[in-house]
Amino acid sequence: MLNRHRRLALLACTTTLALSAATAAFSQTATTEQKANEQTAEAAKKGETFLSPIVVKGARTSDPYAKAGPVSVVTTDQIDLQSGLETDDLLRGVPGTSTANNPQNPGVAVNIRGFEGSGRVNMMIDGVRQNFRFTGHEAQGFAYFDPAFLSEIDVTRGAVNGVGGGALAGSVNFRTYDVEDLIQDGKNYGGIASATYGTNGAGWSESLIGAYRFNDVFSVLGGISKADPGNYDNGNGVKVPYTEEDLLSGMLKFEVTPDKDHTFKFSGITYDNDFFANSYFQNVNNQTLAASYSYTPDNELIDFRANAYWNRLKMKYDADVNGAGTAAGRRITDTGKGFDVSNTSLFDLGEVAVRANYGVEYFRDDYDVINSTARPGAGVNGSGTNATTGVFSNTTFTYGIVDLTAGLRWDHYSLDGSGAVVAGNPIGLPAGPYTVDKSDGRLNPSITLALNPTDWFQPYVTYAETSRSPTVNETFAGGTHPGPSGQSFFPNPFLEPETSKGWEVGANFSFDGLLDSSDSLRVKANYFHNRIDNYITAVLLNGGRQIFFANNPGTSTVQGFELQAAYDAGFVFGDLAYTYTDSKLPSQVNGFGVQSYLPDNIVSATLGARFLEDQRLTVGTRFYAVSSADVGAINRTPPTVPGYGLVDMFANYKFENGFEVTGTVTNLFDKTYTPSSSTIAGSTIDTGRGRTFLVTAKAKF
Repeated sequence: MLNRHRRLALLACTTTLALSAATAAFSQTATTEQKANEQTAEAAKKGETFLSPIVVKGARTSDPYAKAGPVSVVTTDQIDLQSGLETDDLLRGVPGTSTANNPQNPGVAVNIRGFEGSGRVNMMIDGVRQNFRFTGHEAQGFAYFDPAFLSEIDVTRGAVNGVGGGALAGSVNFRTYDVEDLIQDGKNYGGIASATYGTNGAGWSESLIGAYRFNDVFSVLGGISKADPGNYDNGNGVKVPYTEEDLLSGMLKFEVTPDKDHTFKFSGITYDNDFFANSYFQNVNNQTLAASYSYTPDNELIDFRANAYWNRLKMKYDADVNGAGTAAGRRITDTGKGFDVSNTSLFDLGEVAVRANYGVEYFRDDYDVINSTARPGAGVNGSGTNATTGVFSNTTFTYGIVDLTAGLRWDHYSLDGSGAVVAGNPIGLPAGPYTVDKSDGRLNPSITLALNPTDWFQPYVTYAETSRSPTVNETFAGGTHPGPSGQSFFPNPFLEPETSKGWEVGANFSFDGLLDSSDSLRVKANYFHNRIDNYITAVLLNGGRQIFFANNPGTSTVQGFELQAAYDAGFVFGDLAYTYTDSKLPSQVNGFGVQSYLPDNIVSATLGARFLEDQRLTVGTRFYAVSSADVGAINRTPPTVPGYGLVDMFANYKFENGFEVTGTVTNLFDKTYTPSSSTIAGSTIDTGRGRTFLVTAKAKF
């Protein structure tokens, strides 16, 4: 394991910065704070500024209920109010969205509409692609980030044709805190100091994030976070083994605004975690560097954005529980780099208003793999390089009540690598070394017709095509199983890209003053139907002793219905998410990835109320339920796992000085269950966390 003192030294600058911001904040006069609190309280009494945990009202995000498409946002208020929920739980409360969760592995693997792994869903941290890939007894790719730095989650289901596109089923962007999130109310500083303690192995976690604006030009933000939860018990009181971790993270951001037209941003995030998963003690170190520039003059033809990034994730295997293991010494390093450039222009063509967004993005990942030092030649993950160039254009024409959006995205991928195979391999390759250097491209169109006949109703219909190129892991799989199973793995350089063609029909509803003069109701509903060609899964031959990835013949279908709704009347609020999914995809194979089917029916609901003067006290409950889920006959007999239902409770009290306390009880009734789409290699017990009490103390300055 890494030396903790060395890791702390690497983060010293972020600690100093955050503490400096905190010291500056608390040294300000009480008079200034009291005046700001009085202004906030007066606005709240008028019903102007209370923050709903459901309806997005901040300047940072657009309202998902005003978008003619299947988009959702997990807001800062939701994350704060339901403190204690894992990131997996937050995502499972979004329609059509789940995770391929391994409770031993802190990485997040997002599943959208039953599509998971290998880039089917583009996962990002602040717009930086997280393309780490892994083939084994868990999800085929993870995003690693510290939840303490998370300010919101943006989810797009289906086609993404602009920046962040190039995936089969959608994208998820995990946004971390920015300067503008912390510095508000005309101050030149801001920050959050937080400490959480939980029962059932949750233990202590602490974080400190501070920002300071030196002048109109230069601002800085720094943060540090530490968490080391232990093993937890399931609902039966049985300990789920090796679910502990030891996480240390840091964040540093700079913002330079020389004038109102130009903005430069620079950021660095480091993540270092020790844990046990896939039968081995592991360390994951993820480092992200990003730079962005925006030029927004007083000219409707120019809204220019440019971003560049570098990301390196290293996964290291140490020994197994016996201090040995045939996969010991495994090292997988993914070095990713990329950029995007785009512009948005607004203009009129006669009586038609036009909004055109266009640009280019490029990303490349270099995978360097040592499968084992204890047993060279064992293991399945291969080395190689993936690169994709995307050129895109999305143009919206507005005439009267009609919005017509036409999109085009050209994705060109290249795949390079080499390996060696034995004679008689099932792919038909000649025995000996081989080299792959292939590339291809595809034009993916989309078109959306939306109507705005009233202020409260917006129906829309969309046709879109997407694609996903084969990955290094799928193409260059090889070697033998590290254990005694006798399995052999083989490459497949003949893989073709997956393609999806689909229709979607939906509508947004927006009502204000429905039951009360200050209430609001938002509803988004949609039906989708997608046809997928060349879907890639593992193929098992010779009794499962020979395994490789292959394109499935024919066309598979996935269809479903998604509903999200939010109501807020100030003193009471609630939300609802419902998903129905009917998947005819071929089954993914556990052990060569994980099953990806969603339960047929998923329901998530939150109900809360605000009390006392200025609505300082908030209490509520969350309900989450899923029906039985199909994991595929190839993985289990019978192929279904039972459904379950969970109830959580939460309460939050805000003091006048910026201090607040949140209490949460997860799995209130101590239900015994295993989360859907979740696996632990070799586990024979239910792995869902039992009843857990958490208390978070937070100071916002």
